[in-house]
Amino acid sequence: MTNDTAATNHTAVGPAGLPAWDRAPVRLSIEDVYVDYRPRGRGVVRAVAGVDLNVAAGEVVGLVGESGCGKSSLARVAAGLSAPSSGTVRFDGAPVAPLGWQRRPTAQTRLQMIFQDPGGSLNSRRTVGAQLLDGVGDELPAAAREQRLAELLDRVGMPAEASTRFPHEFSGGQRQRLAIARALAAEPELIIADEPVTALDASAQAQVVSLLLSLVRELNMGLLFISHDLALVHEIADRTAVMYLGKIIETAPTRQLMAAPVHPYTRALVGAIPQISAAPRLPAVLRGEVPDPSRAPSGCRFRPRCPHAAEVCLTEPPLRHTLHTLVACHRAEEIAAATEEEM
Repeated sequence: MTNDTAATNHTAVGPAGLPAWDRAPVRLSIEDVYVDYRPRGRGVVRAVAGVDLNVAAGEVVGLVGESGCGKSSLARVAAGLSAPSSGTVRFDGAPVAPLGWQRRPTAQTRLQMIFQDPGGSLNSRRTVGAQLLDGVGDELPAAAREQRLAELLDRVGMPAEASTRFPHEFSGGQRQRLAIARALAAEPELIIADEPVTALDASAQAQVVSLLLSLVRELNMGLLFISHDLALVHEIADRTAVMYLGKIIETAPTRQLMAAPVHPYTRALVGAIPQISAAPRLPAVLRGEVPDPSRAPSGCRFRPRCPHAAEVCLTEPPLRHTLHTLVACHRAEEIAAATEEEM
């Protein structure tokens, strides 16, 4: 990502000197959500274990963590593609109804999702125009529908003639732009983007991310941006939540979290980001692997991999305010003090 893209880590400042999204209406509210799976031959796999998370209008929230931490399971529940085992997801104050055979309520079509694989999320047997018009509605006259189609393609930087072609005729980056255009057809107030640039090359990644951020600014919509790439999230998110084994273990304004991470897991993720410096060094390596969610460790879930684990960590830490962050770590203050002494 370039410095120009980094500048899009927008923080619109209001009259009180606070970011505008601090006082903006909450679009998405995830409250104590659990997601359990029961695969054959295994015990209950708890992919999400009691998550609370909000996204406001005009705010970009990054959700990061290693593969297998539950990010995509949370995204599907947040978008209403599947039902939580318990807990509530609200969009604009109303509970999100999981998708069924009936059409989703019109108000909730303003909650949209962009998937990692645009080739899989677009129908290869239908033209681009037909798929985009699905979100426009049938009440508009034909001329207005065609005008709306052209506007959607133009907004994502695609030519009008793309409407007559099929998804396989485009590159990966172009297909992701078309997937974004399809989401925009419903005039969304919030978009959940689940690893939307992972399958793209660096140039296409920058284009898609810049497009999403420009839409956040222009439309004042919320964006939940899910990624395993903390460096990318650092460039674009106003606030970042770090997820580990189904739980949020730290959340803070992104710049603060990157400058002074508190939880040992967040510290490890930040330390693993490659750095350009006069003295070359390899990124830090986090020991061990993410445990099997069906046999999650007791107490602090990060305990088996944590260099600071102690007896107190045998009990589960609450997510609490301390220092400049919300963190689930019994020893957060001790670790921060010890780090300052070493510097």
